[in-house]
Amino acid sequence: MSSATRILGIETSCDETAAAVVENGTQIVSRAVASQAELHAEFGGVFPEVASRVHIETIYPIVDGVLAQAHVGLEAIDAIAVTRGPGLAGSLVVGMNMAKGLALASGLPLLGINHLEGHIYSIWLAEKDTEPTFPLLALVVSGGHTELVLMTDHLAYQRLGGTLDDAAGEAFDKVARLLGLGYPGGPAIQSAAQGGNPEAFTFPRAWLEGSWDFSFSGLKTAVLREVRKMEPTLKAGVEAPRPGLPISDLAASFQAAVIDVLVGKTLAAAKQLGAADILIAGGVSANQSLRDSMQENPDYPVHVPPLSLCTDNAAMIAAVGHRRFMVGQRDALDMDVLPTWPLAE
Repeated sequence: MSSATRILGIETSCDETAAAVVENGTQIVSRAVASQAELHAEFGGVFPEVASRVHIETIYPIVDGVLAQAHVGLEAIDAIAVTRGPGLAGSLVVGMNMAKGLALASGLPLLGINHLEGHIYSIWLAEKDTEPTFPLLALVVSGGHTELVLMTDHLAYQRLGGTLDDAAGEAFDKVARLLGLGYPGGPAIQSAAQGGNPEAFTFPRAWLEGSWDFSFSGLKTAVLREVRKMEPTLKAGVEAPRPGLPISDLAASFQAAVIDVLVGKTLAAAKQLGAADILIAGGVSANQSLRDSMQENPDYPVHVPPLSLCTDNAAMIAAVGHRRFMVGQRDALDMDVLPTWPLAE
């Protein structure tokens, strides 16, 4: 066996079926992701039962493919890391059962990994020369999660706050559907906002003073009310192009409101808690305006994963798996998935 520690990662928390082989927690040897985005577009969001069925159909060829791409068999793998939660229960079970089967057949250690922790460790797959400095303030922002976490060392977390209703990514999806822009909403809103005036509409910012929590439901409702003023016959749930609306201005104004709150609260928390660096991860971290706004601050180095590692992937799960394997974590073959598993209390 090589002196390098090789972890096989498996990720099926939502609508991506993914696997990867990672060495020493930083080097991606092979990876593959099968996205279901086009399949779920007709629903305007992820349809859980459909997602589970597609995972069942694709999990074996995806895992087999990354092992073949890495030119290794299970005998060259040190441990199997799999997303245990949070996520859709049915989707999580597919990945977990695959990992359990492989671990049982091979005798390899099994590691249950928190999906949010995976997003954080996507940074260590990208930063080869300048690793983040602790303590760091992590903003994990995706379709289902908006969390602020203080990370004092590897694997040491303090949850500061999170969304009280819609996560930022959910708000992007819902507003995109409202404007007839399709799914997924993040890229659609970003594209539509180009050339738009972010000050055309004065949408609310929920600062929730005195906490590090977030809320985007009021913002989503404000966009709906504005649209209904201009299109009184709008029917809820109808997704179609709306040529009579100032789509670019609406998208730009909505996007600016979300980013103002994400950046403002993250910088304020970093200052108050004495963070050395800031880390942004998760699907919404792919938003260019968010990246630009956060990196414009003069006080903190900001670490953001490359676009290929922003969305759900198994390399990030394997990266965490390496850290947990090295500190001795070994999980039982009868462990259950945890669909609402918090990263830290």
